[in-house]
Amino acid sequence: MSRRKHNPPQHKPAPVLAEYPPDLLTIESLDIEAQGIAHRDDGKVVFIEGALPFELVSASVYRKKPSFEKATLMAVLRESSQRVRPQCPHFGQHTGACGGCKMQHLHVGAQVAVKQRVLEDNLWHLGKLKADTVLRPIEGPAWNYRYRGRLSVRFVRKKGEVLVGFHERKSGYVADIRECHVLPKHVSDLLLPLRALIAGMDAKETLPQIELACGDDITAMVLRHMEPLSDADLARLRAFAQAHPGLQWWLQPGGLETVQLLDEVSDPAQQLAYALPAYGITMPFRPTDFTQVNPHINQVLVSRALRLLDVQPQERVIDWFCGLGNFTLPLATQAREVLGIEGSEALVARSRENYASNNAPGQRARSLAATKFVARNLFEMTPGMLVKDGAADKWLVDPPREGAFELFKSLAALHQQIVTGVPCDDAGQQQNLVLGDWTLPKRIVYVSCNPATLARDAGVLVDSGAYRCTAAGVVNMFPHTAHVESIAVFERVSVTMAKA
Repeated sequence: MSRRKHNPPQHKPAPVLAEYPPDLLTIESLDIEAQGIAHRDDGKVVFIEGALPFELVSASVYRKKPSFEKATLMAVLRESSQRVRPQCPHFGQHTGACGGCKMQHLHVGAQVAVKQRVLEDNLWHLGKLKADTVLRPIEGPAWNYRYRGRLSVRFVRKKGEVLVGFHERKSGYVADIRECHVLPKHVSDLLLPLRALIAGMDAKETLPQIELACGDDITAMVLRHMEPLSDADLARLRAFAQAHPGLQWWLQPGGLETVQLLDEVSDPAQQLAYALPAYGITMPFRPTDFTQVNPHINQVLVSRALRLLDVQPQERVIDWFCGLGNFTLPLATQAREVLGIEGSEALVARSRENYASNNAPGQRARSLAATKFVARNLFEMTPGMLVKDGAADKWLVDPPREGAFELFKSLAALHQQIVTGVPCDDAGQQQNLVLGDWTLPKRIVYVSCNPATLARDAGVLVDSGAYRCTAAGVVNMFPHTAHVESIAVFERVSVTMAKA
């Protein structure tokens, strides 16, 4: 999709989209989408994008519903002390503004406070619980942190130019951006050269996107192409990579299974990978594999999670939703035995490879713990499957946005059988599972990318009487966006206490 005109964006007031006259409103708070929240005298909620708490603003309503209204910010009459000048010229409420960020106008410290409030509100309203302790937020660099991303590509035929970047705010059009301050500097510097490269290609009208994945030393760009590339286009890609050392082109003619390097490399130094130096671990990965967007935060997050889990040398640990082994391999430097379980067969295969390469003879002073990886659909867990996996002293859980509901329901059902003797409901059938020496994990550390599903799952654990939430806090993985990552700790309640 292309626009008729692609003029460079300018900072100017957002257009008035409403027929209603402007109102003066006092902003009370921010919602998860970074919209200012105000209330009318009758209690009706008004959402104003771009407005900040405690500001007095002029806003014009463009959508009225029985329970809420949405308004366009016209002017700020009393400014918040936390309002800052956006660093990126493409951020704002104006037509054509980039939609990649939502909070550049708010001080980064205040952004973290807003996310902490979102986490606490979700735990209370959805999970009906409060954490015993609020953890100190995990923070890192606020700029140049985004090592993964999907850049949309559009050839605008009438203008004879190519756009490469993120979508416009509330639009399917590609924003005309010439720099990006959340991407690594070397990637931001490539935006205009990439536009020129693609504009000169034969296939410029059939290249919809570039998937970006940065390792510690290599930057991979996966070019989606809807038709076979000509020899001339392949030569252009090779010349571009040669002119920008450390850049690798990967080609994607179809689904994810078709992604391949343009030119194979034999030098290990040219392998896409990231390191976890605190554990002596190096993680090779493919650009389509899931890895954390922010490597700076990821290193701190892994260390925080393992410190909270407090694994002892004699303990067995299960890492649920283990992915590439981002937590599994560091756990293997501390535990007696580790089991990593993941839904993707491809990621399980990659985990095994990463374990073998990091545990190779002469690779490290002390071998990694015995570690097994299993592929399984974790959204179809049952109590019986949990028992077959064996008892573990500790769990690390790092699910996608959908959470770990079935996993925790199964755990709660097993707790019920242990405490009351009531059979588990396993795969729709009441049956007494033979537990043997199976016991609930003493501690669970849950790393979440969705506070709503974390709160729901936490409610299952706490309502079961098996666990209490001892700590929770936010992880600012995505500065300047409304995305909330968090970490929570659950301690097992003794059977005696549960029966009381």
